[in-house]
Amino acid sequence: MRMGTNLPKVGDYNRAVVLEAVQVSDGISRVQIAERTGLTPQTVSVIVRKLLEDGLVVEDGSAPGTGGKPRTILRVDAAAGYAVGIHFDPESVSYVLADLAGRPLVKIHRPVRRAEPEPVVRNLARTARRLLKEAGVPGGKVLGVGLASPGPLDPDGVIVNPPRLPGWDGVPIRSLLERHVGYPVTVDNDATAAAIGERWAGLARTVPSFVYLYLGTGIGGGLFLDGQVYRGRTLNAAEFGHITVMPDGPACYCGNRGCVEALCCPDAIVATVRERLALGAESALAGRRLSHAAVCAAAAAGDPLAASVTEEAADRLADAAVSVVNMLDVDLLVVGGPAVRELGGLYREVIGRAVATRVLARGLQAVQVAVSPIAADAAAIGAASLVFHVTYAPRLDRLIRE
Repeated sequence: MRMGTNLPKVGDYNRAVVLEAVQVSDGISRVQIAERTGLTPQTVSVIVRKLLEDGLVVEDGSAPGTGGKPRTILRVDAAAGYAVGIHFDPESVSYVLADLAGRPLVKIHRPVRRAEPEPVVRNLARTARRLLKEAGVPGGKVLGVGLASPGPLDPDGVIVNPPRLPGWDGVPIRSLLERHVGYPVTVDNDATAAAIGERWAGLARTVPSFVYLYLGTGIGGGLFLDGQVYRGRTLNAAEFGHITVMPDGPACYCGNRGCVEALCCPDAIVATVRERLALGAESALAGRRLSHAAVCAAAAAGDPLAASVTEEAADRLADAAVSVVNMLDVDLLVVGGPAVRELGGLYREVIGRAVATRVLARGLQAVQVAVSPIAADAAAIGAASLVFHVTYAPRLDRLIRE
């Protein structure tokens, strides 16, 4: 839980701290907010009164208090605001309409049929507007559109040398989408967006520091350190997929060899199965059209080749996860993203065992390893949460501005 400050000129930050305290709880009183944030009861009362007036918070029943006096329970009004989240992947696009509690109300999935920037962005905007119209969301309650985009991204939302999107270098995707959709647009890479979604509406709502390992078409990561999202100098921190786990391994597009992504992404898993079949390995997959889903299904059915390849991928992810936890000393490691749909249980088991037995500080604290409950839609829900996070979350830059 973030702590507020009773120093002057920090009104916006304290308001965000109080709203966060309400948002992460399943009902909370003013007294409890003061206890958890370190703000005075008077400050809390003033802020809550304004949040009630703004319609962001509602009073919802009461609970017993000390001395027999009931305490009024506060909750975020989920209908106070909405955002559209878009996850743009080189192969598909996912759309989510979420309320202020981060709950996905509508989900849409579409393949990417044309890869040229202008028609793709126009289609993103058209689908987002149609989703809002069909859901009947009043324009005044639309806080904006969040976009989880392939990276790297610069601070202005321009895509820079994307490895899986030829022809998109230098595309100002944020400003293009904003022009076509007619709402403010917030952009981040898909892994950081997924981490923000987990912070806003998932497992990490009350966890100060956690790592999000994002497994999709590629492999990335998101970081929250001491309650603040960490993006790094160029806004592209936590490239978990480019930790070397096999120095003499296959070349990666980043310029290194044996990176996690080069060994463990869905395409790499399929390529490894194909290579071993060509060398004569026995498998029910022989002669079939190979895909990541097919390999995972075969592994679940006990196919020895598929099982060995997926287990090797899990072991290499675990090697990298141990290094990340040793470096950052976090409370929680969340595994999520579309590629977790079939392998989440295996990854949780293998990474959890490695973190429990090989992390240096394991005797001081047990690091929890969990699969995101919103794993398949993590980036789209996270994209919507980007809007809420930028609008309402307590951020240190609020203090710097004031």
